[in-house]
Amino acid sequence: MMGSTMASTDSRSRHVVSLAKRPPRSSGSHGFITHMDGADLPMLRGLSMRHLLLRPQGLREPHWHANAHELGYCLRGKALITIAGNHAERECFTVAPGEMFFVPSGAMHSIENIGDGNAEFVLAFSHEKPEDFGIKAAFGAMTDAVLGNTYDLPASAFARLERLTPSGNIVAVARQPIVEEQARHVNRYKYSVEATPPQIDFPAGTAHTTKAALWPVLQDIAMFSVTISQKGMREPHWHPRTAEMGYVAAGHARMTILDPDGRADTYLIGPGDAYFIPRAYPHHIENVGEGMLHLLIFFDQVSPGDVGFRSLINAYPRDVLTAAFGVAESDLPPFPFTEIDPLLVSRINTIDPVQ
Repeated sequence: MMGSTMASTDSRSRHVVSLAKRPPRSSGSHGFITHMDGADLPMLRGLSMRHLLLRPQGLREPHWHANAHELGYCLRGKALITIAGNHAERECFTVAPGEMFFVPSGAMHSIENIGDGNAEFVLAFSHEKPEDFGIKAAFGAMTDAVLGNTYDLPASAFARLERLTPSGNIVAVARQPIVEEQARHVNRYKYSVEATPPQIDFPAGTAHTTKAALWPVLQDIAMFSVTISQKGMREPHWHPRTAEMGYVAAGHARMTILDPDGRADTYLIGPGDAYFIPRAYPHHIENVGEGMLHLLIFFDQVSPGDVGFRSLINAYPRDVLTAAFGVAESDLPPFPFTEIDPLLVSRINTIDPVQ
């Protein structure tokens, strides 16, 4: 028997936002951006998310985030990432499905669709309310004379630039994509997460991880690409010093989160849904769909840790557990000894009814 009320993806949970159903905050003929930040989910702390879709020739204009690092995952399509950093540093590389990129806070960067179809991304940020600056707005804030002095040109050379400062967000590039040879090479800001062997590989599912030990450029953010089979479940657990933010790339899941007031928030999530779990809130995830569940799970630490129910029970003798649960020792289950948490466990019992 479920101990909490089920909610569908159309129902309201203070932990969940459906990026697939939200109206874009920025949109145009060449793409759109949908947000999940502190304005959409007030409990967010240290993380936020955006869903970016670029149509052919679409370009996320050169821009930067004043207070947040950006970690992007390519869902489909192909794009060119260009980063301009400190002291005229320039990075340029392509990304394809299953590949990721990282942009440090304050570094200007652009995302350009270089394929024939749409390019789609999940973008995570290391702040609940990222601050954006675009190249058009930055130039628009300066006078013609100031810009002329900067480039040793007369002020009149800049007279046709718009003085409006709002960012243009997504624009069109009126040419065929230009991909330099160096953009096809290995780059430190790019990581082919799905091409690497999974760090966890069980019948219950897999986990490909991006954390500092594997990708040293990361700062204040990491991600696990997790698949859960119909035979598997993410064991109940919590992250002592790490918040968790997830995106459903494929499949359907049920989650339960325990809030500090003692309420268990149980709900269903599907493709395009995103969720947030504050630090140290216990939670679990299980596959309740017909196929594989694929989650992109972001953390606000470069090396996230967790405490799993499977191993924590071995930390105390049975008489302590008897007192804590308020039952006779004979009524306690025969908990198995587990030295290392498995992260994913096999589901040997019938799934609870989905209401």
